[in-house]
Amino acid sequence: MKKANISKKLLRITGRTNAKYSLIGEGDKVLLGLSGGKDSLSLAHILTHVQRVAPFKFEFKAVCVSYGMGEDLSTLQNHCLEYGIPFEIYETETFELAKEKIRKNSSFCSFFSRMRRGALYSAALKGGYNKVALGHHFDDAAESFFMNFMYNGALRSLPPKYKASNGLEVIRPLILVRERQLIDCARVNDFPLIGDEACPAFRFDVKMPHARANTKKMLREMEENNRELFISLKAAFEHIHKDSFLVSDL
Repeated sequence: MKKANISKKLLRITGRTNAKYSLIGEGDKVLLGLSGGKDSLSLAHILTHVQRVAPFKFEFKAVCVSYGMGEDLSTLQNHCLEYGIPFEIYETETFELAKEKIRKNSSFCSFFSRMRRGALYSAALKGGYNKVALGHHFDDAAESFFMNFMYNGALRSLPPKYKASNGLEVIRPLILVRERQLIDCARVNDFPLIGDEACPAFRFDVKMPHARANTKKMLREMEENNRELFISLKAAFEHIHKDSFLVSDL
């Protein structure tokens, strides 16, 4: 069985994250939401490595949600088979449903995100899994923080784990990993990544989202001026001084 070349630094960060936030432990059954992008595919290989070396036993399966628009997922499926990654395609009718729900020139990201997350929850509950793993990294957390700050008037980001209303625990093992580390991981291993061709939005007459792209660009420029930016952000996310804000219920 082939093994991916995962850097020691990447394994060390995810290992410390798991220990710090108690993400995966003895007896857990973890469903990984696998999109076929660099983040979730790297996480699939990391979890495969952890299964081999961790002092505790857990199960995991990579599940790819099909939107029901004839996506060709055979390359991803064959890749997982080659590396011994348990893999399943979860079929949905999201594409047909979107034709009724999405209006012309409307935003689509939140709709597909909700539908995809709901499908993952359904797959997890049907399969008896107690945790759902997502591939969000620290750049995602930083972008979400600034997007909420600038566009939604809220101070919130992406937590390492949280309990969904259906009882499932959602975990983010890569939450302290930088995106560039995952880009390097995918490049070194020549992962067969799925790109925009699997995005349903490209088959609709809808406007492309700009808020995240703008925020990513802003953070890139900020980091060019301050190389310690993301180090400071990590520290700030762990040191919240709630009493310094305009909160009335202290």
